[in-house]
Amino acid sequence: MGWLGWIILGGLAGFVANMITHEEGGLLKNIVLGIIGGLVGGWLVQLIGGSGVNGFNLYSFVVAVLGAILLIYIVRMIKK
Repeated sequence: MGWLGWIILGGLAGFVANMITHEEGGLLKNIVLGIIGGLVGGWLVQLIGGSGVNGFNLYSFVVAVLGAILLIYIVRMIKK
């Protein structure tokens, strides 16, 4: 997946994660959150034997959203 695919997938995943967790954020925050969430989610899925983010598809999108949600909760716990 090219850099444009990462930006699009990251933006969508970050947006969905923000909507689920009721987090405030703009477009850039959504993109960064989704990309990092994709990396975190992909790493965690690989640890349990699955494949990580492997392209622009529904599976990768779900992994990125779950990773972004986890990332939001970790940041919230650190801020407290």
